[in-house]
Amino acid sequence: MSEDGHCRSPEWHPKGADKKVYAGEVVKVVDSSGGSFAPKRFKRPRRKGYDSQEILAGLQAGDRTLLARGITCVESEERTHREIAKSLLALSLPHSGKSIRVGITGVPGAGKSQFIECLGKQLCEEGYRVAVLAVDPSSTVTGGSILGDKTRMEDLSRDLRAFIRPSPSSCTLGGVAAKTRESIVLCEAAGYDVVLVETVGVGQSEVAVRSMVDFFLLVQIAGAGDDLQGIKKGVVEMADAIVVNKADGDNVNRARLATVEYSRVLHYLHPFTEGWTPRALSCSALEGTGVGDVWDTVVEFCDKLKSEDRFDSIRAEQSVKWLRSLLEARLLEAFYSDDKNATKLASLEKDVSNKSIAVVEALDQLME
Repeated sequence: MSEDGHCRSPEWHPKGADKKVYAGEVVKVVDSSGGSFAPKRFKRPRRKGYDSQEILAGLQAGDRTLLARGITCVESEERTHREIAKSLLALSLPHSGKSIRVGITGVPGAGKSQFIECLGKQLCEEGYRVAVLAVDPSSTVTGGSILGDKTRMEDLSRDLRAFIRPSPSSCTLGGVAAKTRESIVLCEAAGYDVVLVETVGVGQSEVAVRSMVDFFLLVQIAGAGDDLQGIKKGVVEMADAIVVNKADGDNVNRARLATVEYSRVLHYLHPFTEGWTPRALSCSALEGTGVGDVWDTVVEFCDKLKSEDRFDSIRAEQSVKWLRSLLEARLLEAFYSDDKNATKLASLEKDVSNKSIAVVEALDQLME
């Protein structure tokens, strides 16, 4: 809001929404002489507002802009957006479920984005339509995210057969965003054959993506840890395959040794997917070598589950977990939105900080 009380709304916001809620801030610009002035306003034609039927028709027609707008509604916490998202998901669900969902995780710096771009380009050349849902870590201080994954995939983002959507994690644990599952449904309704979900750089326990994809790929690099680190429970034992990236240049031999070591580790771990033996492979996303072998492994995995009539049952179990996760989120939201609970919580927080009541006792009072 400017000093004269006028608001500048963004190009698109829900119909009937309060303009002050969606107003952009007008910042004074300071010139070199120390003076200041308000930037000139340019009136742009306002974008048309869309309902769920129009968004669904647009994304099914290949409109990537409307697909992005649909995901925005899904991720939004605004009431009007939520109503559009609920209707849109109900309409999209019958058209979903036909893609191959691949979760890609790994330590920061392992080259996940470069690997995804290389894989995505190869898949597009083979006739696939590829959607990439890249989750970027949010700041615990400001809440903001850089959302730079699309910038890393410059070549893939220019391909009309691909769709890249960076989303903030919003401090959600597990390496994915809170509405990644819903975004997958919209991408599938838009006709994308492959959905790649890139998590934030994760540690041993952040494996929420495992419950929303068909194939779970762990990207590693040579020298990521000692033998004990490799056999620790957590993300390694949940992977359907481990790929050692950056097997190029002087790092080829180290990458091959790391691949052999991970193969030995996987031999002693119980596979997450019954009947499937996890594999360790190596590749160079920079040079494009070995990436095709990774995709062949994904296809073999999915074909095996489908031939054994387990593919759909696993997805059904994931839908149940989806329901439970949404239930937990809704219960928390209901608790914090209740004025009585907020008042009681504030009082108990004060008592806990003063050490006049034990934390466990305060929790029991809240639960009552």
